[in-house]
Amino acid sequence: MEREDSKSRARRKKVWHGMSWLYAIVIYLFLYIPVFVMIIYSFNDSRNNMVWQGFTTKYYAKLFSDSGLWEIFGNTLLIAVVSTLFATVIGTLGAVGFKKARFKGKGLITYSVYFPIVVPEIVLAVATLMMFSLSDVKLSMGTMILGNITLLLPYIFITVNSRLAGMDPSIEEASLDLGANRFHTFINITLPAVLPGVISGAFMGFSLALENLVISSFLADASTTNLSMRVYSMVKKGVSPEINALSTLIFLVFLLMMAVYGITNIVRNKVKLN
Repeated sequence: MEREDSKSRARRKKVWHGMSWLYAIVIYLFLYIPVFVMIIYSFNDSRNNMVWQGFTTKYYAKLFSDSGLWEIFGNTLLIAVVSTLFATVIGTLGAVGFKKARFKGKGLITYSVYFPIVVPEIVLAVATLMMFSLSDVKLSMGTMILGNITLLLPYIFITVNSRLAGMDPSIEEASLDLGANRFHTFINITLPAVLPGVISGAFMGFSLALENLVISSFLADASTTNLSMRVYSMVKKGVSPEINALSTLIFLVFLLMMAVYGITNIVRNKVKLN
């Protein structure tokens, strides 16, 4: 009887293990099949890129000679980098400050940080546009950066805050008891402990700022365009394979960055164990 029970448990465990693997494979296919289609169609010999007409690499050559597209990508990259840097610094300091602060209404203010995530992005875009209009601020790349910072802050705040929640506060207290000031404690104790959360939040924020369309469309002036706005304007006529080629290169760069980050973590953990 006991042998039959152990056999049935082993069978159930094997079935659940197989179903878990199947579920993981389906999720990854759902996530990455569109990316693979984009990569394949970057080699499509068709200007409109709607139907496969043969293999070619000419659009990669055209991409590197298209100064207009690279200017737009440069604007997009500048907005994303500046927005991410400011949002990362503000979000990290805000998370650390709120973690230590004690005052009435702290919970309400903390939960209000989730507001830009819960509210549809178009509402945030309209509200930000109205604020700039009432303040008589002219739309420019600066307003696009400010709008993106507003969008990114909650994501970085939440990521860093979750990392702080798992941090032992006695480590900071020990540093202060041993004579270190708060700045020294933050730089040498707190920041290294929450750095994985900071980096994760920065990666997430950078990717959001890089592909942002709604807020950028509302807050851009006539002379400033980012990559998302350019792609959206091309949708009705068909997205050029040049855009697919550029998106492929961006994806590969992100993949390389994530690989470097993962390898660095593995090496760091091995060093700690040794």
